[in-house]
Amino acid sequence: MQPDAFTIFVRNGNVDGALRILKKKIQKDGILFELRKKEFYTKPSEQRRQKKAAAIARNRKKQNKRVISKGAKK
Repeated sequence: MQPDAFTIFVRNGNVDGALRILKKKIQKDGILFELRKKEFYTKPSEQRRQKKAAAIARNRKKQNKRVISKGAKK
């Protein structure tokens, strides 16, 4: 099995462009997010609490979007 690795080619000595592409790929795959999430141990109760808080925030954001798109009710 081949490890999941990124291969970025530097064309014409353009290291800055290659670095930008690498950063985009890392961001898209969520590698940095996973790294930060796994940096410290979180208890299962804390994970549930964070998950619930994220769900509430998503729901609140969705409701706000819905109100804005339909217009304010009188």
